Order: sequence, then structure tokens, then C-alpha cells
Amino acid sequence: MTVLQNINLAIRFLLELCALAAVGYWGFHTGNGIMKLITGGGAPIVIAVVWGVFGSPKAIIKLPMVLHLFFEIIMFGIPAIALYAAGKQQLAWIYIIAVVINRLLMFVWKQ
Repeated sequence: MTVLQNINLAIRFLLELCALAAVGYWGFHTGNGIMKLITGGGAPIVIAVVWGVFGSPKAIIKLPMVLHLFFEIIMFGIPAIALYAAGKQQLAWIYIIAVVINRLLMFVWKQ
């Protein structure tokens, strides 16, 4: 069971990286000219900083469990919405299904 739990944590990390890639993709495909650079580079930085401060396992500010769950819904929902808005609807669905399954396993295994 420990191997599966470690794999689930690795998948969680990959989903976090996918979140950054998704908002970056959205940013580069949404704006024009300099806005592509600002949104394409800035959106992943904002997501990473906010996640690091409030959501990561070593977060600076620890949120209560219910608030943390709500925060995760927002932080992992934004990339799905970004992918959907960028015209990658199927990829958005795959991403969000993977996030939900991963989170459910984290809950069951108390990770």
C-alpha cells in the first residue's frame, strides 16, 4: 500500500505542475502582443506563489481543513477552466477527473 500512496503523492505533484502549465498555456493563447508574455508568464507565477503560501504541504499559512479543501477546489479548478477557455475542453476534463481521483485517494489514505 505504501508504494501506491507514494505514487499518488507523485501524481499530486505532477498535477500541480500541470496546473502551472495549463494557466501558462491559457495565458499565451489568450492575449495579444505583450499581454501574451504577461499572462503566459505571470499567471503561473501567481498560482505558484499563492499555492506555496496557502496550499502546499509546507505552506507558510496553514488553513483549517474545510478552508483548505475549498482553496484546493479553486486552485485546481482554475487550470481546468483555463484549459477549457483555451479550447482544450477534453484535456480540461481529463485534468479535473485526475485531480478528483487523486484528492479522493489522498482523503482515503489520509495524506
